[in-house]
Amino acid sequence: MDEALLRSLIPSVLAILVRRGADFAAAEDAVQDALVEAVRVWPAELPRDPKGWLVTVAWRRFLDATRADTARRRREDLVDEEPAPGPAPAVDDTLQLYFLCAHPSLTPSSAVALTLRAVGGLTTRQIAQAYLVPEATMAQRISRAKRTVSGVGFDRPGDVATVLRVLYLVFNEGYSGDVDLAAEAIRLTRQLAAAIDHPEVAGLLALMLLHHARRATRTAADGSLVPLAEQDRGRWDTASIAEGVEILQTALARDRLGEFQAQAAIAALHADAPTAEETDWVQIVEWYDELARLTDSPVVRLNRAVAVGEADGPRAGLAALAALNDSLPRHAAVAAYLHERDGDLTTAARLYAEAARRAPNLAERDYLTRQAARLNSGRGR
Repeated sequence: MDEALLRSLIPSVLAILVRRGADFAAAEDAVQDALVEAVRVWPAELPRDPKGWLVTVAWRRFLDATRADTARRRREDLVDEEPAPGPAPAVDDTLQLYFLCAHPSLTPSSAVALTLRAVGGLTTRQIAQAYLVPEATMAQRISRAKRTVSGVGFDRPGDVATVLRVLYLVFNEGYSGDVDLAAEAIRLTRQLAAAIDHPEVAGLLALMLLHHARRATRTAADGSLVPLAEQDRGRWDTASIAEGVEILQTALARDRLGEFQAQAAIAALHADAPTAEETDWVQIVEWYDELARLTDSPVVRLNRAVAVGEADGPRAGLAALAALNDSLPRHAAVAAYLHERDGDLTTAARLYAEAARRAPNLAERDYLTRQAARLNSGRGR
């Protein structure tokens, strides 16, 4: 069963149903039903035209549902429009669906959640974890969003800023999660950059390329995390780094700074350093100052505290950290690192253990647990 193939076909099948007259919520339900049927049938015999098969099954499920709803008699007129047998048109509607899900009638958080579920293929649980809310709460948010965009056509475009936010979150899920969506996010951002002359679109593309360039070095052969300072920089993808830096420089030259450009500038400074020791932390702090001004994000200020600790010493980093709420994700991990650099190994070990208990994924938890064990064993750094 090729799950990657199934996932890649979701956007086009969903778009075809919407274009043929299905409202978004009903179309999404029908596509999910078709995917369940594919999981049951395809292992025995993969159809010659998987996309056409999904379109046909999803359309029939949609018609079955609408026939049962007498209040929607208009849908009965669509019965004769069932797709004819044969290959489905090779059209990539994914980016168009991103804009549909980013409709102005939705709040940004609801638009992001809907896109991750309907187009990105993430489960409600994965999205809830990313937003740090209960799964039931996220399920209700997604259901409300689907009802809101039902009946909305492709001729009412959504918000570019929201689409960028969604693409960024999809990329991050593919980069660090258990669903590989990073390459797809880069592909769609390239499409968007080709269609829209916008410095923040370019900034996001540059950021993705710079992060993706070191993906192969982020984990060891056993799946354990490798911190940035310990990664083999000789294995970084220099072509992606060069492309990302060039795109970023062009965007920055337009003097319309946005948060994705600022994040890309930080990533470029890391990529430009031949060794971890040669990283220009002073410039990185300056870029974090810009990013904090643009976003007022506590997570940005948390990352800034790490940079301050590298640029001005661990006690300066701890002072910056003291101004932040200790309930922030990864706050304990940052505090542990800075205390270790300051020589307080007992406090660092305790905080590493605390951070491990709060870790959002298994790989991070294992890494932090090993850090605590290393300090508790008396070996130190």
